[in-house]
Amino acid sequence: MADLSTPSAIEETRDGSKPAFDRRALFLARLWRVMRLGLRSLWLHRLRSLLTVLGIVFGVCSVIAMLAIGEGASFAAQEQIKSLGSQNIILRSVKPQQEQKVTQQSGQFLLNYGLTYDDIRAIQATIPGVVVVVPGRILQDFVWNISRRVDSEIVGTVPWYPEMRNHPVARGRFFTDLEMEAKAKVCVLSAEAAEKLFPLDLPLGHSVRVGARYYQVIGVMERDAGHTGDNEINQNGAPAVESRIYLPLETLKTHYGDVIFKRRVGSREMEKVVLHEITVKVEDREQVINVSLAIQDLLKRKHKKTDYRMIVPLELLKRAAETKRIFSIVLGSIAAISLLVGGIGIMNIMLASVTERTREIGIRRAMGAKRRDVVLQFLAETVILSGAGGILGVVLGVAIPNLVTLFSGLPTIVTLWAPPLAFSISAFVGVVFGIYPALRAARMDPVEALRHG
Repeated sequence: MADLSTPSAIEETRDGSKPAFDRRALFLARLWRVMRLGLRSLWLHRLRSLLTVLGIVFGVCSVIAMLAIGEGASFAAQEQIKSLGSQNIILRSVKPQQEQKVTQQSGQFLLNYGLTYDDIRAIQATIPGVVVVVPGRILQDFVWNISRRVDSEIVGTVPWYPEMRNHPVARGRFFTDLEMEAKAKVCVLSAEAAEKLFPLDLPLGHSVRVGARYYQVIGVMERDAGHTGDNEINQNGAPAVESRIYLPLETLKTHYGDVIFKRRVGSREMEKVVLHEITVKVEDREQVINVSLAIQDLLKRKHKKTDYRMIVPLELLKRAAETKRIFSIVLGSIAAISLLVGGIGIMNIMLASVTERTREIGIRRAMGAKRRDVVLQFLAETVILSGAGGILGVVLGVAIPNLVTLFSGLPTIVTLWAPPLAFSISAFVGVVFGIYPALRAARMDPVEALRHG
């Protein structure tokens, strides 16, 4: 604060102008008076003000909540895709829909299709940039722990599967090369299978039964964010299951063979599928798309029928990112419409308020109030309405996604920018829709306003 006893301060006031600190104090006092009058006017019509604020509250709340739900859904989808590996190319055997090669042998049907070890050798020999290949077989059967049973996928794979698929072991360990070569009867359970088969005990060291054979549990996998995506490898349209049990590939081949028997009414169907899945890891992420095209051309030459499907997680990630952007725009636009409706409600109430307070406006103008004072008065009321609605809407908007996650299990993510954005939009809407009523009040002729009522 300036000292008026100093020569410079005295010189500043000789021309009649006020010091800077006086101007700031007068402005703040004037602003506080306007806000206080606005609050008093709104309090006189409490119910009407509350109903007007609710329009903004629900608008802001819906903007934050819908963006949080969209962000959560997009994040879950991208995590599922990432779990497959951005440098991986996944090939899956698929039963051909047309031109199926079916041979009839004494009332039994043998269908031979899918990926083979020859495909792996051809990929490694002819396509550069391929680092690691993971073969896999997937069957479906019941897994037992004494009297507990769970319908599970039986996955035959190799020891480096966890590293390739970004799916680490939570407890225990994965099987080794020696155990696979020895065709050891060991297994690793998924987190879902462990919870269902061993709800009270730790599964490590115990044995589970698949068919007539027992396998010792040596590890439990972490809960897989991409498990839903992995369920697509269920061949022949079999329903997806949550639980999985991992066996050494050589153990599964020895115990189950290459032919899968399926009983149907009046007949038995046999399918010969050497490999249900092949995961190819590319050395350079930038070459993933080119390598996938080369593999596609190679398999087209080797397979006369389309009995395989290719999944490129990197492409899926790019599509998911684009889908997320579009999804956010659509959800944000829909939620913004509710804010627009709330803004129209504010304008409607303020126009009604101007009509009701015409005589008050005339008295204020007759006592020396300028047009800008009237504009500020009504703008202050709209800002108070929209600001209060914005704050309540932000609180509800942050709370509702948590409730959605709690009761429905759907993932939701409230980003740091969503609450400030929603509040800023509500304040902007309040100002924009409050300008016209404020200008209409300021343009009233004081004489005609005094005659009103």
